[in-house]
Amino acid sequence: MSTTCSLLDSADVPAVEILNPTGASRFVLVCDHASNRIPIKMHDLGLTQAQLAAHISWDLGAADVARMLSLLMDAPLVLSGYSRLVIDCNRPLNSKQLIVETSDGVMIPGNHDLTPDDRDRRLETFFYPYHEAIAKLLNDRQGPTALLSIHSFTANLSGNPRPWHIGVACRHDERLAKQLCAALLQHIDIIKESSNVGYNQPYAIEDEFDYTLPVHGEGRGLPCAMIEIRQNEIQYLTAAAVWAARIAQVLQRIDI
Repeated sequence: MSTTCSLLDSADVPAVEILNPTGASRFVLVCDHASNRIPIKMHDLGLTQAQLAAHISWDLGAADVARMLSLLMDAPLVLSGYSRLVIDCNRPLNSKQLIVETSDGVMIPGNHDLTPDDRDRRLETFFYPYHEAIAKLLNDRQGPTALLSIHSFTANLSGNPRPWHIGVACRHDERLAKQLCAALLQHIDIIKESSNVGYNQPYAIEDEFDYTLPVHGEGRGLPCAMIEIRQNEIQYLTAAAVWAARIAQVLQRIDI
């Protein structure tokens, strides 16, 4: 059995999921932290089910919004298949947060004392297939394309409340992010106060912490942005559907 396959059992799902690859939308969607799934052979990394259900393991609700957006917009979508605790698909290879030993005060037993071979096997099994799928989809595209990464964030982190309902983030290329932020503030269903729509809040795109948009977006010269939705806004499917509809309406008004 190859190194790449050995971390996944026959009952495990693939490391990456691709929906609607030939969708006609000019937007390509990605969801780096779509799942809290742990491969069978990793024994939940020594964590409880409650810990795996929490924000340290995934971006709650982000995959639901991304899937609905894909349907509403006829947009291609690439989703990671496993928890960010196995390996974070949005971290540079030299980042200390690529495979964390502790997250928000929670120790991750299955990530301690990893060998270089252990790290390489996770890269080959989960990280590289995800990014190869994004690269192939973009390579196959024809016509105008923009890259949109869908995330979610906690309402409170380390005792600090986060007032934004939704945030838009970018790095050097602000083409898409500025239009998206302005359009969100003009949407009839979104309260028109700056505290509710954050620009580079609660996160900005940074070289130290981000991989997907710098590599696949800015690295290709594509307009790109990250959407962050507060998790208590999308914790139920009905609420996720409301935000997906809002975002789809806003994206229709953007000229890229």
